[in-house]
Amino acid sequence: MSRIKSKGTLPEVLFRKELWKYGVRYRINVAKLPGCPDVVIKKKMTVVFIDGEFWHGYDWEKKKKKIKANRGFWLPKIERNIQRDLENNLRLKKLGYKVFRFWEHELKKNRPKCLNKVVRWCAK
Repeated sequence: MSRIKSKGTLPEVLFRKELWKYGVRYRINVAKLPGCPDVVIKKKMTVVFIDGEFWHGYDWEKKKKKIKANRGFWLPKIERNIQRDLENNLRLKKLGYKVFRFWEHELKKNRPKCLNKVVRWCAK
């Protein structure tokens, strides 16, 4: 568990580097905003979260059946993470931010598509 990173994961770093190449300037892990977004483009009131599949409950209804060890801990933990993500999205939207959420596997499979969504939004 000590080796699991919450900030600066490889998909985040690769995404940020490509965003920078497009000329989009940003801040990382802004703790003053709800959820501490991975990327904040303040000029365009935009935030980006890059979520890990396990921690944020990707395909949760199927995956929760597969968790065998320590279910009493993991099921409430991940369900609370999912709920917190939704709450943070609402809070950010109320503050006027556009919220993008990408799964790590989306970035691994098709980073240009995810990147283009953000870059097109920022070009408006």
